[in-house]
Amino acid sequence: MSDSLSTTWLGARLGRDPQELDAARRAGRMLGVRVNGHYAFPAWQFGPDGDVLPAVPRIIAAARAVGLGDDRLGRLLETPSGLGSGRRLADALRDGHVDHVLSVVYATAS
Repeated sequence: MSDSLSTTWLGARLGRDPQELDAARRAGRMLGVRVNGHYAFPAWQFGPDGDVLPAVPRIIAAARAVGLGDDRLGRLLETPSGLGSGRRLADALRDGHVDHVLSVVYATAS
């Protein structure tokens, strides 16, 4: 996963306990994916203030509702969005194209 943050680093940066981050991940308030036996948090899901983008929990909930696990969702959001654009689906989410991202999540589960 490109540009991901370790639990330790993110906890120190946000002033939060690693168990609190794990609870937020399990509750779907932020996306954490498994990398080499531990969880990493994709950097794209955080705004400049360090808060999780408001749409992220909605995307996680939708993915889980259709049977997509967090690791698969993480890979999906890292895939290119459009031909030759070099932009990822996560970039579309950051730009506010939540409905587009949701449609891709639902189509992937079909």
